[in-house]
Amino acid sequence: MNPSEKESILKAGGIASQVIAYARTIVKKGVPLLEIAEKIEGKIIELGGFPAFPVNLSINEIAAHYTPSAEDETLAEGLICVDFGVHVDGFLSDTAFTLDLENSEEDKNLISASEESLNEAIEKIKKDTEISLSEVGQTIQEKIEAKGCRPIVNLTGHSMDQYDLHSGISVLNIKNNTEGCLPSGLYAIEPFSTFENASGKVKDGNSSGIYLLQDNKAIRSPAAREILGYLEENYSTLPFCSRWLVKEFGNKAILALSQLERNGNLHHFPQLVESSGKKVAQAEHTILIDDGKVVVTTG
Repeated sequence: MNPSEKESILKAGGIASQVIAYARTIVKKGVPLLEIAEKIEGKIIELGGFPAFPVNLSINEIAAHYTPSAEDETLAEGLICVDFGVHVDGFLSDTAFTLDLENSEEDKNLISASEESLNEAIEKIKKDTEISLSEVGQTIQEKIEAKGCRPIVNLTGHSMDQYDLHSGISVLNIKNNTEGCLPSGLYAIEPFSTFENASGKVKDGNSSGIYLLQDNKAIRSPAAREILGYLEENYSTLPFCSRWLVKEFGNKAILALSQLERNGNLHHFPQLVESSGKKVAQAEHTILIDDGKVVVTTG
């Protein structure tokens, strides 16, 4: 990558690091999720970046893909995962942390399992950038299991490219048969931990209100056409949510999104829920591997 690209990657990570510190001060029990999401996304913009995807605020058994709707009245509680991304000219950072809002020792242990496994995996990559993907997964799995917890087997870390959050390489959180190492590039490492007696898998849950533009084919509805043009111009290959469009277009956006989804223009992400109903904790950092060196951009 050239110096300008690297500068944007490091800026995106630096903004995310500042937003992590800010978010930790505002995520409190009883605070509306809508207020939290709006403040986090606003802080990203204030610091000179743009949200790479809608802030995920996933509570208890919901592992990912919960973002509040425009009229959401849900309050923060329980075990809450805060997952957000930043982009600068399309160059990305992706990070997450989990907070225990109930003073639960079990929940604190889940958080510790995800955080310690993340840190240990990153330290091993720093020591040997040619470490195999299988060994990275094994490191995460063994650390989580050593804490008396279980990894989520069907959620993974991932490589990232400009304007592309999931660019092809998966970083599993369990020992696996993946050959090869992590080539130079940008990666999100993100362990998810759950209780030892859980299934250790996620399944599709309710609709999330998070979408991705997948086809710009024509649609008859004038309102849907207007919003489709807006999506092409403003989001293209990055996820967005109904809340953002309601803010821009009012409530007509909800019907237009439904029409665009039925027409095949949009992919609508489901919430991801631990299939046995157990709580899930997540920890995540973005790392840049460049010329044999590893930088934690969000650390």
